[in-house]
Amino acid sequence: MGKEMDQVNGMPIIIGGMVLDIHATASVPSSSKSTTPGKIEYMHGGVARNVAECLFKLGTKLYMISAVGHDMAGDKLLELWISARLPVEGILQGSDIKTAVVCNMFDVDGELTAGVASVESIERCVTPQWIQGFKPIIRSAPVMLVDANLSIEALNASCRMAADFGVPVWFEPVSVAKSKRVASVAKHVTFASPNEHELVAMAEALTHGNVFRPIQRDQNENSWSIESLFKELKPAILVLLDGGIKFVLVTLGPQGAILCSRLGPTSLSECLNSTKILGGRNELFEAVTGRCPTHRYTSSTLRKRGSHLFAMHFPALPA
Repeated sequence: MGKEMDQVNGMPIIIGGMVLDIHATASVPSSSKSTTPGKIEYMHGGVARNVAECLFKLGTKLYMISAVGHDMAGDKLLELWISARLPVEGILQGSDIKTAVVCNMFDVDGELTAGVASVESIERCVTPQWIQGFKPIIRSAPVMLVDANLSIEALNASCRMAADFGVPVWFEPVSVAKSKRVASVAKHVTFASPNEHELVAMAEALTHGNVFRPIQRDQNENSWSIESLFKELKPAILVLLDGGIKFVLVTLGPQGAILCSRLGPTSLSECLNSTKILGGRNELFEAVTGRCPTHRYTSSTLRKRGSHLFAMHFPALPA
């Protein structure tokens, strides 16, 4: 155990869903109650797993805590971990577990027509007890990401443990419905990354109200200026910041993202430098800001010094 601890010491911790995504796309117009020719693809999915894969591709070793079954889907999801020699001890695998699977069906134009999600095993199996078994690894982590596929009990246990050890927590909302689970852990969250719809749902959960509304867009997602979007979203952003979340990164699809905080323009870099990340620390932050030169920020209109709110727009990077 001592040797294993040395190997995983200082790794980011990712806790949440590992999901097999199945996409079925019709190649001709479909008719009801009959099979349709088309293409079926299997893809590794799950918000937490996707983040973990991105970190790995960026050259960061990580420790994943999740659950999969002894089935075809579970074996496929573990392929990357085994081939990359990433730790698998945190991934519970059992014959009584049904691996989370989501099947989406698309028409000939690529529009979603139906979908079935079977992901209850994540809530059932990634329990507070399972997570607490990795307390020494969490203690040494530079950051812990949790996704809202976890049960409220597991979220509470994870975030309280991280808070006790001074480990920054990143909350990934997953969906509008599940994003509301932030209400019980917001005071422990350092970073949150909702889209605009999840942002509204999270604000409503924290205020126990129904006063926020998603922005009504037409088919052109770029029809709103960044300044107008920020003005509309600002009340909900302030609710999250006042609820204890230090940084809110609102993702806006092709319009990029807005990073908001009450801590000032240098606070993100300071936060990254204060973590226990081994090696380059804020290399990724510097790489992103290098691709988004300062003249592309709409900071002059987004920075509200009177209300101690700092916001910065990051344009979407080219694919």
